[in-house]
Amino acid sequence: MSTVIEQAVQARLVASVPRMETVSATLRYDREDPFAVRMAFPPPATLEGVEVSWAFARELLAEGVEGPAGLGDVRLRPYGYDRTVVEFHAPEGVAMVHVHTSELRRFLKASQRLVPRGREREHLDWDGNLGRLLEERP
Repeated sequence: MSTVIEQAVQARLVASVPRMETVSATLRYDREDPFAVRMAFPPPATLEGVEVSWAFARELLAEGVEGPAGLGDVRLRPYGYDRTVVEFHAPEGVAMVHVHTSELRRFLKASQRLVPRGREREHLDWDGNLGRLLEERP
């Protein structure tokens, strides 16, 4: 069984102009990093012209499809019928996208089949992580 789940989603970029541009994004969950999800945007969808990936807690995503969640760099909230707003806060500014809530729920269900909620600690590589941490010391 694969230890990684990837799902393409369509995100509608919210901008100051009336028209919202649709951009592709990829949601990613890796059993080896069981508490996190990643949302990546391809180069054409970013200001810098390079792929940008944001990592945040899977629990934040689960909370954000139900109600407002997040206080830091990533914030989510439901918006209307079957939409979730995902905000990415950076020193350069804030990017907001709308994603179909049903796509986010499908991704969450797939990730929870791979690693059930509350059992993430069982998939951490404590020895490997500690070894890498000790190797990095001068």
